[in-house]
Amino acid sequence: MSVLSEVLASNAAYAEDFGDKGELALPPARGFAILTCMDARLDPAKYAGLAEGDAHVIRNAGGRASDDAIRSLVISYKLLGTKEWFVIHHSNCGMEFFTDDVIRGLLASSLETAALGDDGFYDVGTGPGAREGDYIDWLTITDQADSVTEDVRRIKAHPLVPAGIGVYGYIYDVTTGRLVEVPAATEAGRAG
Repeated sequence: MSVLSEVLASNAAYAEDFGDKGELALPPARGFAILTCMDARLDPAKYAGLAEGDAHVIRNAGGRASDDAIRSLVISYKLLGTKEWFVIHHSNCGMEFFTDDVIRGLLASSLETAALGDDGFYDVGTGPGAREGDYIDWLTITDQADSVTEDVRRIKAHPLVPAGIGVYGYIYDVTTGRLVEVPAATEAGRAG
């Protein structure tokens, strides 16, 4: 069953009490951006105390510093004035449960949704699949702290990122709701 009617009903209720939110300024009021995972268990507005208009939130699978995430961060700074960025991965991330080779094999076999068992993801589809997944860097994760540090370093080393931007690295603990600092990432992300 589609959730379309639920989403539209929720939007109608939200719009009724929209008030002066239509007057919010384009630049984020608190001057920062968060790069985090798309995982449905993460609510950046709640864990970072955000209201509409406060910050940019960029989400992708794993919260990784992909080319597109860096593109968004550069726009956030260059055109909209953010001065600090957070890279926030999380515990128990789905990106830890497979490798590039695994997802490439699954996609080559079938485009249907895979299943997760005790030994990892496996294909339950009947095909056809596609080999286009062979050309994507899936940015899977083997160690959360290492991946946060790697992403902060990649952002800081990018030629379009000025040295004065502070980049902080954290892991959101899905069992406690706490942000846990990754000291090596924060050290790598210090504003210069």
